[in-house]
Amino acid sequence: MLDIKQIRENPQLIQDKLNSRSGKYDIQPILDLSQKQRELEAKGNELQARSNEIGKLVGQKVKSGVNPKDPEIQALKEEGNALKITLSELEPQEKELKAQIQELLLALPNLPSDSTPMGASEEDNAEVRRWGDQHKPENPNILPHWEIGEKLGILNFERAVKIAQSRFVSLIGTGAALERALIQFMLSKHIQAGYIEVSPPFLVNTDSLTGTGQLPKFAEESFKCADDELWLIPTAEVPVTNFYRGEIINAEQLPIYHCAYTPCFRREAGSYGRDMRGLIRLHQFNKVELVKLVKPENSFDELENLVGSAESILQALKLPYRVINLCTADVGFGATKTYDLEVWLPYTRKYREISSCSNCGNFQARRADIRFKEAGKKGTQFVHTLNGSGLAVGRTMAAILENYQQPDGTIQVPEVLQVYLGREVL
Repeated sequence: MLDIKQIRENPQLIQDKLNSRSGKYDIQPILDLSQKQRELEAKGNELQARSNEIGKLVGQKVKSGVNPKDPEIQALKEEGNALKITLSELEPQEKELKAQIQELLLALPNLPSDSTPMGASEEDNAEVRRWGDQHKPENPNILPHWEIGEKLGILNFERAVKIAQSRFVSLIGTGAALERALIQFMLSKHIQAGYIEVSPPFLVNTDSLTGTGQLPKFAEESFKCADDELWLIPTAEVPVTNFYRGEIINAEQLPIYHCAYTPCFRREAGSYGRDMRGLIRLHQFNKVELVKLVKPENSFDELENLVGSAESILQALKLPYRVINLCTADVGFGATKTYDLEVWLPYTRKYREISSCSNCGNFQARRADIRFKEAGKKGTQFVHTLNGSGLAVGRTMAAILENYQQPDGTIQVPEVLQVYLGREVL
């Protein structure tokens, strides 16, 4: 959530940054409501000061021996009672204005950082670097990952549709083992790098989704329970970040690094017709997520390190990829800066997103009220939050099934996974 003080003090700067994003955002209604709220607040403070003054005068006069029924004292009391009535009427008005301001603030996205490229669409995203050889000798008989997976009997989409609906998959035999191996490998590597594993609830309340920015804007993307105020998580970012909602953290505890494996659930509203086959765009998928809570002055360095953590998985698996710095029109709602990691898929000869690593600044912390306090210093500050996929497991599996596919139709198991699977070939 944006800082209302920042909006009031730098309205043109804020509007210009919002205009650089996709979508239309207008801060004028917020400014108008804020002005009304501040005028009411000033009026209330003035009336409260007069009320306090009257109470003090009455006390002084009574103490000096004036009869409490004296006309002057009675007049002061009547004025005081009238002020209390007016103040009681102003309070709900100001409360309603604050609620309206809060509702409008929750609908505004984060401001792009100065190092986020300006752009009007994803075409303006900036490639940062590439790793790996996507031009190794081509397999002339290469099959798409969904086809080779079904041929090997390790992926089954038809039965998943029978059980649920389209955009679900069942993993069979070594398919299930491969996914489990990937999850274990990713978690182990991130834990070795200093992340503390968390196994959070897969259902969260509305406050949690609001805190990380999925609500209210993206309600249509999430699955909500019919009889409870609970939602299936779209990513582990939501429960793990909200571990600290409403808390003041000792500065000595920062930075906090967490990793978590969870299933993720997304409606993929508006994406029908895209990636209808395969593991790229499912309603349910597994992911290992990385979450950081850090001091403000370190957050952009921490973002670079977060990207490195995700890259380390791709490099260990020897999967070619590239890193993209998303432009202002493509950066996510809650992020101030985002790098996407895109893995090479040989069948389509295209890079596809496999991880999105974002610095959210204090945007989520302000919504979720996550602060820290320096020892010996007055006041608190909002932490900066970061998150990134380390990695999306299904997409990693898709990349392995295509990049490690042999001309005879077998799949070479990446060397780092062989110890988990106990085999070299699928």
